[in-house]
Amino acid sequence: MIDPNSFMVFSGTATKYLAEKICQSLGCPLGKLLMMKFSDGEFAVSYEQSIRGRDVFLVQSTFPSSDNLMELLLMIDAAKRASAKSINAVVPYFGWARQDRKDRPRVSLGAKLVADMLSAAGIDRLITMDLHADQIQGFFNVPVDHLYASSVILPYLQSLNMEDLVIASPDIGGSKRANTYSKYLGVPLVMCNKTRARANVVSSMQIIGDVKDKNVVIVDDMVDTAGTITMAADIMKQEGAKSVRACATHCVMSGPANERVQNSALEEIVFTDSIPYNNKCTKVKQLSVADLFAQTIRLVLENKSISDQYLI
Repeated sequence: MIDPNSFMVFSGTATKYLAEKICQSLGCPLGKLLMMKFSDGEFAVSYEQSIRGRDVFLVQSTFPSSDNLMELLLMIDAAKRASAKSINAVVPYFGWARQDRKDRPRVSLGAKLVADMLSAAGIDRLITMDLHADQIQGFFNVPVDHLYASSVILPYLQSLNMEDLVIASPDIGGSKRANTYSKYLGVPLVMCNKTRARANVVSSMQIIGDVKDKNVVIVDDMVDTAGTITMAADIMKQEGAKSVRACATHCVMSGPANERVQNSALEEIVFTDSIPYNNKCTKVKQLSVADLFAQTIRLVLENKSISDQYLI
């Protein structure tokens, strides 16, 4: 049994909507945090209640702008200086994760830099979900609890009771994730082979596998400009697919993404609420991961394994 006085949950500005749902699931109040803003754009953080000797959980996704990352760093620093017992960063969406390797000369490794900053600020643990690349866990020298959105997405797919189901990966990099989904559901897997002209621009795509008269679900970790996923859906529909849906963990949906999804062959696109979504694209559906994170926080506090939460 968790002592309700042993831990506290706080939230940054951008992820307060999710932190409130996490606290509701945990049966605890959201901690009081003051974010003071200056006229030049600078801001400062202060806790409005004592956190001395408490296990502190700081909920904040680090999607653009970079203010969200800076808020989290200041929250960590303030908690360390206020004598928190442990500082646990709960980052549903870990931004900058696409910069995870040196794929050409003289490039930055944003994922490693962010990991170093969080560690230097003073976190004792990171709780995150569906990193763009699993190896990012190795950038940290503190425990990383890596959750998977499949825990909420797979039950939703099963509830649709679709016949002739096929799982698709939008690119070769996502083949491991899609293959895991297809094995769990016991359905075939198809692949998309794409070539990029530059970042966020796909020049060509070919479908590897049979989609004729199939209900296709494209699985990915995030959708940014939606160029890849809508192109794949349109091509699959042209090749005779009965329906095409998409599931992704993180709803980045930047630039022309909403218009592309709305005008595409996609029946719907399902995300989690790791990132707030305020645009009203009628094809977008969000599933909450608040209970998943709340249960993980419980297990961390009770020093129990979190692996039982994984469906796959």
